[in-house]
Amino acid sequence: MKNKLPISLEFFPPKTEEGAVKLRAARQKLYALQPEFCSVTFGAGGSTQEGTLQAVKEIMAEGCPAAPHLSCIGQTRESIRERLVAYAAAGVQRIVALRGDLPSGYGLGGEFRYASELVAFIRSETGRQFQLEVAAYPEVHPQSKSPDADIAAFIAKVEAGADAGITQYFFNADAYLRYVEELRKRGVSVPVVPGIMPITSSSQLLRFSDACGAEIPRWIRLRLQGFGDDSESIKAFGLDVVTALCERLQAEGAPGIHFYTMNQAAATLEICRRLGR
Repeated sequence: MKNKLPISLEFFPPKTEEGAVKLRAARQKLYALQPEFCSVTFGAGGSTQEGTLQAVKEIMAEGCPAAPHLSCIGQTRESIRERLVAYAAAGVQRIVALRGDLPSGYGLGGEFRYASELVAFIRSETGRQFQLEVAAYPEVHPQSKSPDADIAAFIAKVEAGADAGITQYFFNADAYLRYVEELRKRGVSVPVVPGIMPITSSSQLLRFSDACGAEIPRWIRLRLQGFGDDSESIKAFGLDVVTALCERLQAEGAPGIHFYTMNQAAATLEICRRLGR
């Protein structure tokens, strides 16, 4: 990254003390990359909201800006209002505003249906107090009716007050570039930052991708299957693939890169080292 392309990092709240210790160690290594901010996920139906806030406070105490995820499905206006008050009190200046998912077995419920409604509510409650990032789906959200409907959903979030988008992870740079081009044709100028998932485990990647609708190109899937249980070959192949993807995105003018770290440091550090950061 010869021109120091801005990066951001995503973590999830650890569920055990051992996990918390490992995450602290990973963060300390990753801070060498000078991330613009670190985001912390928010479990289905808000199931990790206290863990999210705790992790955000720790990151900020370590000297790095932090952005909690905030999902609205299953939430009320009052519960979201309470979250916003807590985040403001903690000194949070950036929020990743999402529709989110309910825990399995629950109906939709709550007072919000779409992320655009959450963005509009945050703006009505807090004005421009928070920088708001929202999700973008270059390969189309799995519940979207069509690519056009998906584009319209992102535009609705921007019109409601979103400042920028962070994409679901992808391995097809052309899908991202076409998505951004389509937004620009429709007059949407906010930054759309590509989300990048380092490949460290074949089974984990396949499981996550099946759940979230991210496409794994056939050639990547076949290569991963060919490695079997050879974890070192999987990691080496993953570093080559993801580094090349980041190089292409940088060359095409991406405004930054958001790494889904999975609470691990090694792969993200090595990718960035190869990129000259």
